[in-house]
Amino acid sequence: MASRGPPRSSLFNHWGISGNTGRWTAYNMGMLSPASQLRGLKKVMMKRPYHPLSLVAPASLLLSRNSSTAGPYGLTSGRAPTVGLVTRDQGVSGSCSPPLLSSYAIERKIEPFYKGGKVQLDQTGQHLFCVCGTRVNILDVASGAVLRSLEQEDQEDITAFDLSPDDEVLVTATRALLLAQWAWREGSIVRLWKAIHTAPVAAMAFDPTSTLLATGGCDGAVRVWDVVRHYGTHHFRGSPGVVHLVAFHPDPARLLLFSSAADASIRVWSLQDRSCLAVLTAHYSAVTSVTFSADGYTMISSGRDKICTVWDLQSLQATKTVPVFESVEAAVLLPEEPAPELGVKSTGLHFLTAGDQGILRVWEAASGQCVHAQPRLPGPGQELTHCALARAAGLLLSVTADHNLLLYEARSLQLQKQFAGYSEEVLDVRFLGPENSHVVVASNSPCLKVFELQTSACQILHGHTDIVLALDVFRKGWLFASCAKDQSIRIWRINKAGLVACVAQGSGHTHSVGTICCSRLKESFLVTGSQDCTVKLWPLPEALPSRSTAPDSGPVLLQAQATQRCHDKDINSVAIAPNDKLLATGSQDRTAKLWALPQCQLLGIFSGHRRGLWCVQFSPMDQVLATASADGTVKLWALQDFSCLKTFEGHDASVLRVAFVSRGTQLLSSGSDGLVKLWTIKSNECVRTLDAHEDKVWGLHCSRLDDRALTAASDSRVILWKDVTEEEQAEEEARREEEVVRQQELDNLLHEKRYLRALGLAISLDRPHTVLTVIQAIRRDPESCEKLEATVLQLRRDQKEALLRFCVTWNTNSRHCHEAQAVLGMLLRHEAPEELLAYDGVRASLEALLPYTERHFQRLSRTLQAAAFLDFLWHSMKLPTLPAAPPAL
Repeated sequence: MASRGPPRSSLFNHWGISGNTGRWTAYNMGMLSPASQLRGLKKVMMKRPYHPLSLVAPASLLLSRNSSTAGPYGLTSGRAPTVGLVTRDQGVSGSCSPPLLSSYAIERKIEPFYKGGKVQLDQTGQHLFCVCGTRVNILDVASGAVLRSLEQEDQEDITAFDLSPDDEVLVTATRALLLAQWAWREGSIVRLWKAIHTAPVAAMAFDPTSTLLATGGCDGAVRVWDVVRHYGTHHFRGSPGVVHLVAFHPDPARLLLFSSAADASIRVWSLQDRSCLAVLTAHYSAVTSVTFSADGYTMISSGRDKICTVWDLQSLQATKTVPVFESVEAAVLLPEEPAPELGVKSTGLHFLTAGDQGILRVWEAASGQCVHAQPRLPGPGQELTHCALARAAGLLLSVTADHNLLLYEARSLQLQKQFAGYSEEVLDVRFLGPENSHVVVASNSPCLKVFELQTSACQILHGHTDIVLALDVFRKGWLFASCAKDQSIRIWRINKAGLVACVAQGSGHTHSVGTICCSRLKESFLVTGSQDCTVKLWPLPEALPSRSTAPDSGPVLLQAQATQRCHDKDINSVAIAPNDKLLATGSQDRTAKLWALPQCQLLGIFSGHRRGLWCVQFSPMDQVLATASADGTVKLWALQDFSCLKTFEGHDASVLRVAFVSRGTQLLSSGSDGLVKLWTIKSNECVRTLDAHEDKVWGLHCSRLDDRALTAASDSRVILWKDVTEEEQAEEEARREEEVVRQQELDNLLHEKRYLRALGLAISLDRPHTVLTVIQAIRRDPESCEKLEATVLQLRRDQKEALLRFCVTWNTNSRHCHEAQAVLGMLLRHEAPEELLAYDGVRASLEALLPYTERHFQRLSRTLQAAAFLDFLWHSMKLPTLPAAPPAL
C-alpha cells in the first residue's frame, strides 16, 4: 500500500471518520490564497518519495470542477478549488445533510412468463397463452402484462394445453397425468380428471366445434374426450413412441383425426369407424406441424427433414414436395387472397414457414418457390421454434429460441409487438430517459431488451453477436452504451417516442469486453475494460450526442484514443469520476487502481481486499472510492493517500455491485447471496436488507434522485424498488399520534373506573400489564365481575387471540394465574373447539399453558390436602378441662 500523504480533511467528519484539521483542511476548503495553496502543495510534494502525480494529483485540486483555468491533471489557478466532486454551484450545500433512506418497497417486477413450449393466441388476438413451468400465463397483448396465472393443485409442470376455438374452454395437462378444464377468465377449475395415459400427455387439440378434445401421450396412445358430457370417446393405439402432434380435420362432419409420432409418419384416424384409415409417409424426420386449407381438401405438413409436403386429403396422397432448406418447426397456410407485401399475387395456396434460419418465409404451394423472406437478424438464438396464425385478428405469432415472442400483422409481416418471455441470467440493468421512463436489460443473450415502465411495452435490440455483459448510460439518459463477448461496443439512442436505434459501434479489444463506463459531465467519451487486461478510451464524435442525427445512415465507427494495460488479470469494473478527470479500475488481481484521464497515467493503487474486485464506484460528493469484492466486503478508500477508510461486512458471499445514494452518505450493495443491503456510512450500519431475489444480483442502478433503484439477478428477475422512507415515517408518525390519543382515552377510562370499556382498548394497544390490572380490578368488584364474561365474549377475534397470548404470560406467575385461568375458562366454555383451533398461534399457546396449569392445580391440590388435614386435626382434638381458678382471697 502506498505511504500516507497529507492529513485527511474534515470533509470526512460527517461520516464519523477521524482526521486532522488545520492547514490541510483550510487548503481543501478553499480558504487560502492560490499562492499559499501552491506553497503548501510544494511542501507536501517535497516530503513524498513518489512522483508528484502519484499521490498529490488526486487531492482536491485534481477534483476541482469549476476552476477558472485548468492546467494538467486539473491543477488550477485563479478561483480556489472546492471540496468534493460536486460544487455548491450545482445546488448541493455542504452544510445541510441529505435525508437518509431507510426503506425500499417493490414497485414493479419484470419476471419470466414463458420458458418454452406451446404458445397460443385467442381468436380476437387480445390474449396470449403460454407455458411457464407449472403455470399457464395469460397475457394482455395490448399492455404485455400478465393478467392471470393458472396452476393446478398438484403444482406439477405443464406438459400440454389447448384453448378451444370458441375461446371458452382451456384444458391443461401435467406430469401427474391429470387433465384440468378451466374457466380461464375466472381462473377456476371446472373439472379435473385422470388422463388414463400411462405417460405424460405431450400434445392436445380441440375439434372445430369445441366439443371433442384429442390428447397424444408419451405412451404412444391417442385418446379423444367429450369435454361437454365428460367422458372418453375413443382410444387409438398403434403409434410408436411419443405422439407429439394431434389435429382434427377442419370439417367436423368428416370426423377425422391426424396424429404423428416418432416414426415420422402421419396417421389418419376415423372417429366414425374407430380405426386408422391411412398412414401418410413422406417425411424422413419428425413431423412438426400440419395445416389445412379452407375447403378442407388440402393439407400441408412440415418436418425437420427440411421439406414441406402438400397432401390431397381426398386421395390421401402427396401431391407436392417443397424443399425449404431448413428444419421447419411450423408451417401456416395464409388466407387465399392477394398480399403484395408478401409477394402473394395470386389466390392460390401460399404457406409460411418458420425454422432454424430465424426468418419467416412465404412459399407458393403450386410452384414450390419462395416469394418472400424476412431479413436475417445478427447473432445466435434467433431460430424460430413456434408459429401460429390468428385468422380473425389478422395476427401472426412467432417464438424464437431465446424465448422472445414476436407479433406480426399477418398481411404485411410488420412487427406489432415484442415480448421477452424469459431473460435467463440478467447481467446488467440501467434506467433510460430523462425521467427514468424506460429500463434496458442485458441478459445471457446477444439481444438487449428495453421495457417501458408505465405500459410494459418491450423492444428487443439486435446488433451484438454474442452475450452482452455490461451497460452504462450517459448523464442525460438519451444515450447508453453496451459491451459484449463479441469484443465490441455499441452506443444506442432512445428518442422521445421510446424507440431505440444503434448510432455507433467500435471494436478493438482482443477478448470479451466485460465492463463499460460513460463520461459524467458531457457525452464526450467512454471507457471500456476487457479480459485482455486493458482499458480503452473511446471519444465520441461531436455530432453523435445530437438527437437530430438520423440513425438511417448507419452506426458511426468509433476508434479508441488510448489503450492502457492496467492489471495482470481480468478487469471487472471501471468507473469515471464526476469531473471526468479520473478513472478507477477493479480487477481479479485483488486491487483497484486510480488513473488520470485522458492519458491513462497511473496515480495510485488500492490494495487490501483478499479476493478479486467486482465493482468500483466514485462518491458523487467526496474524494472517496468504494470497492466491492468477492471477499464479501465493501471498502471505502481515500483518494488523497489511497488508505482504507471504512469496511462494511454483512454479505455472506461475494459483493457484486455497490452504488452511492443519499448524496454519498449511504451505500447500496448487492451480492451473490441474493441480498441487497442499504448501509449508512457514518455509522457503518446496515439499515435495511432487501430479500427478493433467489440468486446472484448482478445488476444495481439508482435513479438520479435516488428515489428508485433497479436490481437484476440470475433468477431472471428485474425488480424496481421505490423509496418509501417518507411514507413509512408518515405512517409511523400517524400511528404514534393515534396511540397517544388512545392511551389518553385509556387513562381516562381507568381514572373513571370504567373497566369494562377499558378492557378492549387496552388489548388493542397491546398493553398486557394494563389488561391484567383491569381484569384484577373487575374481579374485585362483584357487580362488574358478572359483566366481565359478556365483555370478553364480545371482543373481536384478533382481540381474543391477543388476550389468549397474554394469558400465556400471566399463567407463568402464581400471583397472576387466577386471572389467566378465569379468562381461559370463559373462552373454553363459550367458544367451540373448531373456532379455538382456528385462532392464530393457538397450538403454541395451549402447549405453553398446559405445564403451568398442571403445576398450579398440583399446588392447589396440595393446599386442599393440607387444609383437610388441619380440619381433621381440629375436629379430632380433645382439649383437657381447664382447672378451676383458685378463689380470690
